[in-house]
Amino acid sequence: MRNHSTTLPACGTHWLTAQVWKQAQQGHAPRKASSRWRRHALVTVLLLMTWASGDSEAERFATARAVYVACHQHDKRPGKTLQGFHQALAQVPRPVLHALFAAVRGCLRRVWHRGWRCFGFVVVACDGSRQECPRSAELEKRLGCCGKKHSAPMLFMTTLVLLPAALLWAWQVGPGTASEHTHLLQMLPLLPRHTLLVADAFYQGYDLYQAIVQAKASFLVRVSSKAQLYLDHRRPLARFREGLVWYWPEKMQEQGRPPLRLRLLRVRGKQRKDVWLLTNVLDAARLGWREAALLYRWRWHTEGVFRTYKRTLPKVKLWSRTEALVYREAEVSLLALQLLLAQGATRRRQDGAPTILRGSPRRELLRTRGAMTTVIGTRLGPRQRQAYQRQLACVQAGSGGRKVRRKWPRRKDPKAPKPPKIRVLPWRLKAKIHKRFPAAAT
Repeated sequence: MRNHSTTLPACGTHWLTAQVWKQAQQGHAPRKASSRWRRHALVTVLLLMTWASGDSEAERFATARAVYVACHQHDKRPGKTLQGFHQALAQVPRPVLHALFAAVRGCLRRVWHRGWRCFGFVVVACDGSRQECPRSAELEKRLGCCGKKHSAPMLFMTTLVLLPAALLWAWQVGPGTASEHTHLLQMLPLLPRHTLLVADAFYQGYDLYQAIVQAKASFLVRVSSKAQLYLDHRRPLARFREGLVWYWPEKMQEQGRPPLRLRLLRVRGKQRKDVWLLTNVLDAARLGWREAALLYRWRWHTEGVFRTYKRTLPKVKLWSRTEALVYREAEVSLLALQLLLAQGATRRRQDGAPTILRGSPRRELLRTRGAMTTVIGTRLGPRQRQAYQRQLACVQAGSGGRKVRRKWPRRKDPKAPKPPKIRVLPWRLKAKIHKRFPAAAT
């Protein structure tokens, strides 16, 4: 373990321990033994392919396989062809990968359970992004079109990021037409205790807020003119800074569902544009408007995570051309990003307590690639090194892939959301609250 951590980064030894692999395998025994590829080899090679440098998928596969063989000299040799690797990877059940992700989260929790709180909360940001896929016939048929006409097939990724270290925590992957709200509802059980969920103006809705409260978490969400809020008394909005409001959409009133007592904060944004924030933390002593403004400003780190994923790894466009492979590639590549960020954020204070600091993903990626080159040069035997060089030369001398031209859809400039509609709570609604929901009125 010590030798591996000095030659190959601790992503493969400190986080992906034997206990993590064992936990991922429990309850998911393979139907039949693979001839050449084991699950451990498949996931490890796919991780190394995400970190490796190369102009083509075949070149990255050759390098990743050579590193795996060099680090596992006494294990069974995996297959040599990229096609066989794809066939074996498509047979790996996705619940096995999800169990592996959960085991890694448990390892992160054990390391940083004392150092990841800020202002008494575990601050987690939620955001989503689309990922372009190859224009294969299967992906165009299965994933469909999620944007403009004739646009490329895409996947939609929704991520949870620990702030302020910008450390990836959990994710959900679906087709390009997937809903961010649905992904967030699926990830609510994965939130740590005392979580404060920070999100932009897209994450609005009565059902979403109530689900977060039922998950025993807090939220800090930007609201727009789509939200209609009620004040107990008339107040001049020009001087409004913070106050308690009622959130009770008309549809929920008709269904007889109780109102939500929330707190509205007005923060001065850039270019003199106000940012309206809604939270279920009613006590200003726990979360003041200055702390709320700082935490919402940290939400921008999630955009940096997507930029690191798409540009640093790089993953601007996925490689796989089938539905089974493209989901596995996307999820394992997010695991590779999580391990890379975790390795860069691992620091210890002078008192020895673990804490989370922002590292440089680019520096960690260069260290990983350098360690992979060192492993290939020092641990491979003469015949293994010659076989790797022949395979690499054959890949680099091959013809280029197919090129399909498509018109890139024009992107519209984003518009800042308008402030929410704030009205005085009518007497009929106030009487209705006191009569039907006395607990909410107090």
